[in-house]
Amino acid sequence: MFKQIFKEIKKYNNIVIARHVGVDPDAMASQIALRDSIKLTFPEKKVIAVGTGSSKFRFIGDLDKFEEMEDSLLIIVDTPDMKRVDIPTLEGFKYKIKIDHHPFIEEFCDIEYIEDTASSAAEIIMKIIEDTKLECNEMIARTLFIGLASDSNRFLFNTCSPKTFSLVSTYLDKYKFDLQSIYQEMYKRPIKEVKFEGFISNNIELTENGVAYMKITDQMINDYGVDSASAGNMVNDFNFIEEALVWMTITEDKKNEMIRVSIRSRGPEINKVAEKHHGGGHKMASGVKLTTFDEAMLVVEDLDKVCKKYKKDNNLSKED
Repeated sequence: MFKQIFKEIKKYNNIVIARHVGVDPDAMASQIALRDSIKLTFPEKKVIAVGTGSSKFRFIGDLDKFEEMEDSLLIIVDTPDMKRVDIPTLEGFKYKIKIDHHPFIEEFCDIEYIEDTASSAAEIIMKIIEDTKLECNEMIARTLFIGLASDSNRFLFNTCSPKTFSLVSTYLDKYKFDLQSIYQEMYKRPIKEVKFEGFISNNIELTENGVAYMKITDQMINDYGVDSASAGNMVNDFNFIEEALVWMTITEDKKNEMIRVSIRSRGPEINKVAEKHHGGGHKMASGVKLTTFDEAMLVVEDLDKVCKKYKKDNNLSKED
């Protein structure tokens, strides 16, 4: 299917690359790297990567302003469902391609390439570049590594297969990008965020069956001077809690009038609970958007039941 995707890219002179709302490093890195690879291969084409950006991820690259173009191709990365595509309209495109690593939710493109065992959308873009005539350079390879390393939490998740490490090794050998500088950019944080993480550590709650959660209010966010996106992303910092099978941040986003719930797991499958509450994601990493903290507590209750069953099925005692 990669050759078919390349054929469509070659056919169109105007290409828009989009991804999901609530940008993360994998989504942004994938669309920017694919844009730059297409422009490097076909300098005459107009290729734009669009969507709402984040100052936190400016080190990945710059996004473009959306514009409608005649006879254009739309490529959507890292997004399983139409309602989450961060673009003003999906109408008017001659052809649409989806490239994604989430479990299938709905079909809305002419080509749907879904590899839900891949570590990241960036890994899939790496494969496409390797298996077609799309060109790459050090900067594009660096960008793709950022996406892959971020979505795999520095290769800690089981989504990283031997093929993942082989692919990264190939890119490192070919393009010689500097790992140390990448990790410095990815993980450096202002002192106010470090202090806020300490506040969360001191106030996180734990259910009877191993769900660690933190309700982060708008007042807390303002008191520490952080933004809601940074606060919610701190969910990845709490995978070390011994007593927790599942951990989550429940973050108030006043600007968008919602409660963002980010969920991670080290065993119990959590995506079905997320889907029940109109969210979704992977078995071990999912999210939900709600309107109240009361609704979020229903998610906590459902996850606690999942953890209870997981412990029973796996003969895990309270001491374990």
